[in-house]
Amino acid sequence: MSTATPTAPQRRSATAAASNYIDERTSLSVFVKELGRKAFPDHWSFLLGEVALFSFVVVLITGTFLTFFFQASMAEVEYDGSYVPLKGVEMSVAMASTLDISFDIRGGLFVRQMHHWGALLFVAAIGLHMLRVFFTGAFRKPRELNWVIGFTMFILAMGEGFTGYSLPDDLLSGNGLRIIDGMIKGIPLIGTWTSFLLFGGEFPGTAIVGRLYSLHILLLPALLVALVAVHLLFVVVHKHTHYAAPGRTQQNAVGPPILPIYAAKAGGFFFIVFGVLALIASMFTINPIWNYGPYDPSPVSAGTQPDWYIGFADGALRLIPPGWEFVWLDRTWSFNILVPLIALGLFILLVVSYPFIEAFVTGDKREHHIADRPRNAPTRTAIGAAGVTFYAGLWAAASSDILATHFRLTMEGVIHALQAVVLIGPFIAYFIAKRVCLALQKKDREIVLHGYESGRIVKLPGGEFIEVHQPLDEYDRWKLVSYETNQPLMLRPNDRGKITVAQKIRAGMSRWFFEDRIAPVTKGELEASHHSSQH
Repeated sequence: MSTATPTAPQRRSATAAASNYIDERTSLSVFVKELGRKAFPDHWSFLLGEVALFSFVVVLITGTFLTFFFQASMAEVEYDGSYVPLKGVEMSVAMASTLDISFDIRGGLFVRQMHHWGALLFVAAIGLHMLRVFFTGAFRKPRELNWVIGFTMFILAMGEGFTGYSLPDDLLSGNGLRIIDGMIKGIPLIGTWTSFLLFGGEFPGTAIVGRLYSLHILLLPALLVALVAVHLLFVVVHKHTHYAAPGRTQQNAVGPPILPIYAAKAGGFFFIVFGVLALIASMFTINPIWNYGPYDPSPVSAGTQPDWYIGFADGALRLIPPGWEFVWLDRTWSFNILVPLIALGLFILLVVSYPFIEAFVTGDKREHHIADRPRNAPTRTAIGAAGVTFYAGLWAAASSDILATHFRLTMEGVIHALQAVVLIGPFIAYFIAKRVCLALQKKDREIVLHGYESGRIVKLPGGEFIEVHQPLDEYDRWKLVSYETNQPLMLRPNDRGKITVAQKIRAGMSRWFFEDRIAPVTKGELEASHHSSQH
């Protein structure tokens, strides 16, 4: 009895039947068809979001590997692993299992370092991506909610990094947790009880590593994955912003379709990101916990720094002058902790709500799909420069001791200089950035009207020497003239004939936002310039 072998047409029909079965129940083909037609801009700055996404995927992959070997317990054991200098030293199970991953699990140290470098790149890429979105105005309607989602992911990524950084229970992470404990206890009325609840008793407690582990591998990743999905969904719904060019309109993005061109490029780019992280992890050591040893409250580790993305909080604490606490109502009010917490909270609130603040100031309710050149929005660019300067000053303050010792400076001098940077630096950065933007706008206007300097000198019949200017091509001219400037809002009475306080505040903010501006070149000016050059 012989068994017939299915022919190629039969195999293809079986595949088609399976595809039809799935498609009839999911309408997957419609989704793939619509998604595949989406255009993706090919400007290099859009790669920053992809770097963030791909580094997050690397963090998930490497983190899954590490969960099989890490033990989140603070029970005391005597280390008996391969690292000889720590043999016989008492430490927590979490510390011992981290050492085992580093020295006894094949490939464990490589994966652990790749996980750490991937987390650093993830936070850095999100930050740079948000700066690109801010300075180009890509957060405007209809993308305000996506800005909030993106900034929430940035905060969650920092939390995810800090919880992972604290898990090994080594001296460095223990000092970081001690700082967190002090900040929590500095909150009036509820601080001490909150610390006991979080740490499971008096610091260092018995439960903090297990609770941070649950946050690190369950709650925070789940929130991040959900927000990434919603963020990408909004990107598909709203389409990408794009830069101005001839033939492009608000809705007419230019770039390769997602399927198959962009998907192939993105796949290759993922392996590039993966490979770069693997190369860095194999060549550069990060967080060598065996050098620090297990956490012990008695020694003080000099020169230890938090990861860069959380350093701004540490820096804020270092910049507060001493003596900012007093006793009132039988409670100690530590303003040296409350002031940094309030200041950082206000800073975060301003950043996350900025799209709505700018929309209120401008009164602009239109949809925006074309990205601004930063110079064409001088006030917004200046605000961004001020915010970056404020953050950078706090970040540098977290390394004040390193700056003092390496450059042989006094600690007081470094602190006072950084206090000036944080308090005065944003105003200086705002003024300089705005002046530079306006100067660049004036230069663009001059180039549009008169062209580039060619360096070629000619002599006129009357004996006069002039330089011949080279005119711009259509693409360059379009890039320099295709922007809008809003004028300050006028105060007008409402339906009851009154001017409210809110209207006065809005008009004042609008005047501050748009009073200094350079008007785009008009069509009449272009024609006059062209006629003059021909003459």
